[in-house]
Amino acid sequence: MSIYVGSVVLSLVCLQVVLAQGPPPSMEGKTAVGYYKNIKVLKEIPASEVIPSMQFIGSALGVECDFCHVERQFDKDDKKPKEFAREMMKMQFAINKNNFNGERAVTCNSCHRGTTHPEAIPAVAQASVQPASMGHEAEHEAEMDQSKWPSGAPVLAKYLEAVGGKAALGRINARVEKGSAIMPGGRDVPVDIYTKRPDVRVSVMHMQGGDSVTAFDGKAGWLASPNRPAREMPASDRRAAQLDAAAFYPEQLVQMFSDVKLQPRPEKVGDQSASLVVATAKGEPPVKLYFAANTGLLVRMVHYGDSALGLNPVQVDFADYRDVGGVKTPYRWTIARPSGAFTIQLSEVQTNVPIDDKLLVKPAAAPPPTH
Repeated sequence: MSIYVGSVVLSLVCLQVVLAQGPPPSMEGKTAVGYYKNIKVLKEIPASEVIPSMQFIGSALGVECDFCHVERQFDKDDKKPKEFAREMMKMQFAINKNNFNGERAVTCNSCHRGTTHPEAIPAVAQASVQPASMGHEAEHEAEMDQSKWPSGAPVLAKYLEAVGGKAALGRINARVEKGSAIMPGGRDVPVDIYTKRPDVRVSVMHMQGGDSVTAFDGKAGWLASPNRPAREMPASDRRAAQLDAAAFYPEQLVQMFSDVKLQPRPEKVGDQSASLVVATAKGEPPVKLYFAANTGLLVRMVHYGDSALGLNPVQVDFADYRDVGGVKTPYRWTIARPSGAFTIQLSEVQTNVPIDDKLLVKPAAAPPPTH
């Protein structure tokens, strides 16, 4: 498994192999069937949604690519689970079409919940588990109706003041951050992060075999790993990249949303009480923003990458806020997905220092294969 800095991609080995074996370098404007070999179900979805859809299946079933695919020969049909997965995708689409007006109400995760075989028999309750009170039913239904929630604007206003206020925020246009990516198992990897207002971000992880780069220039993104050519960031990941970048320029983050609603009851993030604001923008999945009740600072952000089969969640927990140029800045954040988690711990942050424009230029793509 390869882990890239930021919330953009926590890719499986299969993603690297698929892109290294020779598909055209750009997915733009291509359907799945026009980009990949041997696509039989997800033919007409954008090519950029194929890998996120496979990641969704992997998370829902708790498996890796080789559960269905032949290693390094992903177009082959030699494994029975691959054909069975195709039938399950058809079943999901049919259930939603016939019962939920085509809305994606049922997904792989509805039944599997991290296992390859759904559990058909309900579990026996433990003695300490009590059923929910029927008296809370109306309260729960009202809570689910977000149109009745109050505006989250006051919470966001408090957040901007908590980090230092608009004047201080406006004086910071660029940051250079140095630190370590703490990987599963405790291994530390040096990392440099370069950001520019409003949503430009380049992360460079210094691996033993070379640098692993995740970059977003405000419109497009790309990924590069040791001994492999740079490749474009799938469309489904661009919104996530924009959110990751804007999270370190709070005023820009707030401006990304057209509507914000405050959940009536507080949530818990770790051992602290937090206000939950659900932020939406047209055509995008909602983003959940959690703000510490005592400080007003952002302590958690949950956003989703869309795919043909379901939403892939990403949770980012922010901590260790320190004053940098009059603005409170998180020095530690943990990025978690169903497939794993890692933590960035900063040791140094510089503001308004020159950033080499070469870092923001996408390397030339490899030419298409000739065979």
